[in-house]
Amino acid sequence: MRPDVRRWLRRRTFSATTWGAAELAEARRAQGTTVSVVLPALDEEATVGAIVTAIREALVLRAPLVDEVVVVDSGSADRTAAVAAAAGARVVDTATVLAGHGRVPGKGEALWKGLAATSGDLVVFVDADLVGFDPQFVVGLLGPLLTDPGIGYVKALYDRPLSTPEGIVPSGGGRVTELLARPLLNAFWPELAGFVQPLSGEYAGRRELLERVPFVSGYGVEFGLLVDLAAVAGVDALAQVDVGTRRHGHQSDAALGRMAAQILQTALSRRPGAGVPADRLLQFLRTADGVEAVSWDVGVTERPPMRTVRAGTARPGSRS
Repeated sequence: MRPDVRRWLRRRTFSATTWGAAELAEARRAQGTTVSVVLPALDEEATVGAIVTAIREALVLRAPLVDEVVVVDSGSADRTAAVAAAAGARVVDTATVLAGHGRVPGKGEALWKGLAATSGDLVVFVDADLVGFDPQFVVGLLGPLLTDPGIGYVKALYDRPLSTPEGIVPSGGGRVTELLARPLLNAFWPELAGFVQPLSGEYAGRRELLERVPFVSGYGVEFGLLVDLAAVAGVDALAQVDVGTRRHGHQSDAALGRMAAQILQTALSRRPGAGVPADRLLQFLRTADGVEAVSWDVGVTERPPMRTVRAGTARPGSRS
């Protein structure tokens, strides 16, 4: 493992259990800091209401940590907007926010317009399809931002149970992460290899920093934010928080393929130079003490065309 990544993992990886909501509410009151929570949503009536309710009850009413909860609806065909509003969220439609810029499809568009529709100094993004949502997710993401002014962006790390015909496997979700995003980061941005869940949909940042970078309209938004924020603020301004387990629905392989294509487009448009990619891959295992990094050599060697080999070994006067 690269020494800089080892140092970053030690300094910038936290546990959500480190902080309590009341403690952080007092810290943000003392600082005069405001907090917005944004949920991008498209046809999530089955889950969005419970998430909004949990955040409002725990972090607005019980411990005043969050100032506003905003659901950004991307034109849902179901009752997402009505359910979210009934639960107490302010609901905005991507068609009405920054209307002069039009509307394009994709999750990143909802996040970008959610940033425009809110006013908090700190902005927390939470996917609207989570099952069994725990408001400690939000507490954990805000912890580093409210206790360390040197940190500007925080991503969640977690286990993702995978649903299979044989039942629930404790881990194994995040196929696009393991098959595409992690190899890309290790190859071209190895300084970011320490992020356990680079594509996680739960993260928080300082508005002043988030407003300095572009938002990719589709599923490449998380990858783009990670790379761009590291370029703008430096890797040490980025952190991650272990929130335990995250449960949500799983998509088909075809849908994941489309997601991967958008992430690949995002990565290729940011690829630094044309040098040889790094040949180490950092992966992570859950242990009793948290997560353990395991480094692998994934370098490849290209053998020359056999025709050139035969030509080089042919004896003088012989036919190749």
